[in-house]
Amino acid sequence: MTVAENRDLLREALSLPSEPRWLRQVHGTLVAVEPNRDEPEADAAVTREPGTVLAVQTADCLPVLLCAGDGSEIGAAHAGWRGLSAGVLEATLAAMQTSRANIIAWLGPAIAAQSYEVGGEVREAFLAHDPAAASAFTATRPAHWLCDLYELARQRLRAAGVARIFGGGLDTFTDPRLHSYRRDGANSGRMASLVWILPTKP
Repeated sequence: MTVAENRDLLREALSLPSEPRWLRQVHGTLVAVEPNRDEPEADAAVTREPGTVLAVQTADCLPVLLCAGDGSEIGAAHAGWRGLSAGVLEATLAAMQTSRANIIAWLGPAIAAQSYEVGGEVREAFLAHDPAAASAFTATRPAHWLCDLYELARQRLRAAGVARIFGGGLDTFTDPRLHSYRRDGANSGRMASLVWILPTKP
């Protein structure tokens, strides 16, 4: 099945109000504000337009969906370790007009700490930003650690002023329902995490 066919099925199955605004994700921190249908190169998007569907794709990386408490604004971020350590969540929040105290965050399915061993460069990238990130790493063997992406995202969101954080707790690597690049390699599919503001009824 082609990518286009998969996307058609997704739109029909969820009765989406519009075609999702897909991104060309590069593990960076660029945020597309009010993205169009041209698939901009970005790892996050923000909109205040009802009916606009934001989408990020993942297969171990962490999808983070954001919304204003009153439903007036939404954001979606693709937060693998590179983007997360570089500040993709902070960049997404900065692109939103909603005050941090009024933002709700949801952490979608990602690889969990027990399945995610990383090298020293990953740990150092986070500790360089905040030494408190050390609590999200557990040593396994020389120069290797288990990395808790969920906890790192919670730390970053709390530090930015977001208190209402939900989701987390899944493991893409061990859950056969979920796609995992680390488990399946090039054969892995991708999951889409979507968020939209319901269109106002005429």
